[in-house]
Amino acid sequence: MLGTAVRQRTRGVAGAVRAYVGLTKPRIVLLLLVTTVPAMLLAQGGWPPSWTMVATLVGGALAAGGANALNCYFDRDIDSVMLRTRGRPIPAGTVEPERALAFGLALGALGVLLMQAAVGTLAALLTIAAYAFYVLVYTLTLKRTTPLNIVIGGAAGAMPPVIGWAAVRDEVGAAALVLFGIVFFWTPVHFWALSLNYRRDYQRAGVPMLPVVKGEAETRRQILLHALATVGLSLALPWVSDAGAFYLAAAAALAVALLGQGLWLLLRPSARRAAFLFQLSNLYLAALFAALAVDVLAF
Repeated sequence: MLGTAVRQRTRGVAGAVRAYVGLTKPRIVLLLLVTTVPAMLLAQGGWPPSWTMVATLVGGALAAGGANALNCYFDRDIDSVMLRTRGRPIPAGTVEPERALAFGLALGALGVLLMQAAVGTLAALLTIAAYAFYVLVYTLTLKRTTPLNIVIGGAAGAMPPVIGWAAVRDEVGAAALVLFGIVFFWTPVHFWALSLNYRRDYQRAGVPMLPVVKGEAETRRQILLHALATVGLSLALPWVSDAGAFYLAAAAALAVALLGQGLWLLLRPSARRAAFLFQLSNLYLAALFAALAVDVLAF
């Protein structure tokens, strides 16, 4: 009997941990960290001090996870009616809304305090800006009011490389702004490709995503235009930084892949191609920033 009770408590604790981790949207946080590390390497011209790296990544992860938890709290009504999101912790009933709110606020505060104490004031202020922009501007203002929601709101997700750069140099340079622009223009490509296959979901929830408001044909055209801006900035990075030939070759190859799939989706639209572009966009961003890290460390 005692063993059974212990196992039940263990499963209960493990389930609660999974639920609270789910509020942070860990895959999104991981992708944000993928853009932070190479920016720090580029800013340093090599490997930055280990404590600066660790504190920046942990602080950034805490703040991003907190912002995502608040997004889950404020979007719990629409999450419950969308097939893609009804399994999230709040609509699934595994976390009470008020606890999710407190959790998100606490994580955000811890992330900012760590940034301030261990990294610097500029990095902390930029972290506050990203956190506030995602919650107040994107989640509470743009998401339910305009098809430009993911375009403007993408600024929050584009902040990690800027924060990483500031953590190393205590400034925001031209290279940091180009890295910001890459992620900023990549974000609509990524989310619009996803929204093409979830148009009815967004329509049911009353979220004015571009396919709902402007139609799928216009969405595919905008995907290609934003992909062009993304790859253009990716190829411009060596002109404002020490990124070298290896990075440029990788960026060119990745540009062909992203633009090719975007053009193929525009000319031959299908749900399968939209889903593939969504997956490819993840690979594109991760591979581009990985190539930048390799270029800095190995060449």
